Amino acid sequence: MGFTVTEQGEMKPLKRTADEAMEVLKRHKVKFVDLQFTDMPGRLHHVTVPTRVIDSGAFEEGIPKLDGSSIRGFTDIHNSDMVLMPDPSTLAIIPWIPEEQRTARLICDVHWGYGKGRFSRDPRAISQRAEEVLRANGFDHSLWGPEIEFFIFDRVRWDTSSPQRGMGYSIESTEAAWNSAGSNYPIRFKEGYFPVPPHDSLMEFRSKCNLTLEGHFGIATDAHHHEVATAGQCEIDMYRDYLTTMADSSVTYKYVIKNLAHQAGKIATFMPKPMFGDNGSGMHTNVSLWRNGTNLFYDGDDEYAELSQLGRYFAAGLIQHSRALTAICCPTTNSYRRLVPGYEAPVNVAWSRSNRSSNVRVPTYKRGLRFAGQKRLEFRTPDPSCNPYLSFAAVTAAGLDGIKRKLDLPSPVDEDIYALSDREKREREIGELPGSLREAIEALKSDMDFLSPIFTEDVLDKIIQNGEREHMEVAARPHPQEFQFYFDI
Repeated sequence: MGFTVTEQGEMKPLKRTADEAMEVLKRHKVKFVDLQFTDMPGRLHHVTVPTRVIDSGAFEEGIPKLDGSSIRGFTDIHNSDMVLMPDPSTLAIIPWIPEEQRTARLICDVHWGYGKGRFSRDPRAISQRAEEVLRANGFDHSLWGPEIEFFIFDRVRWDTSSPQRGMGYSIESTEAAWNSAGSNYPIRFKEGYFPVPPHDSLMEFRSKCNLTLEGHFGIATDAHHHEVATAGQCEIDMYRDYLTTMADSSVTYKYVIKNLAHQAGKIATFMPKPMFGDNGSGMHTNVSLWRNGTNLFYDGDDEYAELSQLGRYFAAGLIQHSRALTAICCPTTNSYRRLVPGYEAPVNVAWSRSNRSSNVRVPTYKRGLRFAGQKRLEFRTPDPSCNPYLSFAAVTAAGLDGIKRKLDLPSPVDEDIYALSDREKREREIGELPGSLREAIEALKSDMDFLSPIFTEDVLDKIIQNGEREHMEVAARPHPQEFQFYFDI
């Protein structure tokens, strides 16, 4: 796909028209086109069609290939005919598929069949609506930079086939602290941040992911490294981009890493907390608002963090709605295994500069007008199990609510919040994020009005229904640790 560098130094994906996409398919002798979209929880789905099915009209009229009743969060069986509308700007040739089956992918918008218009519960429609609401509020665009963490394991086994008999899982990794037979340099718990090879055994794998993301999918990156946890925790940082484009890039990021791990005989997981006793995987999300080429979050006269009043209002919206946001930004039961004290996860609702124990942070690596374009807020709550289209849209709604209502931002907290007592946190009015998916859903139920400019009621109902169902599925089953505690009662 490729990208370009603008006069302002911004790296932007090359946009394509339908005719240009057709020319690429013809020139590269593409045999198949993979039409991709996400369900409500964020999992990528696809249907593959011969290239001859695609013509310029398909980009305007769509391809009638979707039974919406079989996709989570979509439609009922009695009203299920849907159309996939490919976005030509997302065209990319999939590099790991053999030449004789050369296949390109296209991310699609989902429409109702029979000309009934856009499907409101298509996650990509929600992110696009967020961009429309931003423009209606006087902003040209927003820029997003999620920091998506993940694990690369050698092997994972689990058995849930008979919950009456018992269930369990196991993780194998040559890097793991518990491994004594594989690598000569296992990484100890919480000591995985930035080690060099041979301790970091995944550097070449991440470099391959980088080259694939940039060279084949047009996703600009600016760093990759090993993360804090043992057993192969990694991060590849994508260069910032517009809201929907970055959501597209985020689902592509997962798709590429999973497939390249599979090619290497390993397995990638974006599960927030796959193992006990070490850090989980987050998706710290950086955001800024722009107008006329100016970053509206920058104010050189602000001594504390060079954060503008507009940026403070946006941050106040994130603080005000943090608990409700977790239902969308941390949407799995496993998310709340990550959101516990002691593992750098943001369990406290507070803001600061350069303080990773708060859930809203203002990075302050550099200072001055020269670096005004880099001023941003980092919302540390989300994790990679979320649907990025929904997560970015929800963060937008919270920030815009803070701006609209001119919410007051509380005093920043510059100490290690984890070290504060409960009394000290109460005195400082430092809140806590929910401790379970059920608690997060209840927080959303009591605080969802701020989402209404972007999220329709039926979308929120589906989010709530799915969260309640998954919470009960897990809560109803005995946990292995309960046998350790209670078997001899």
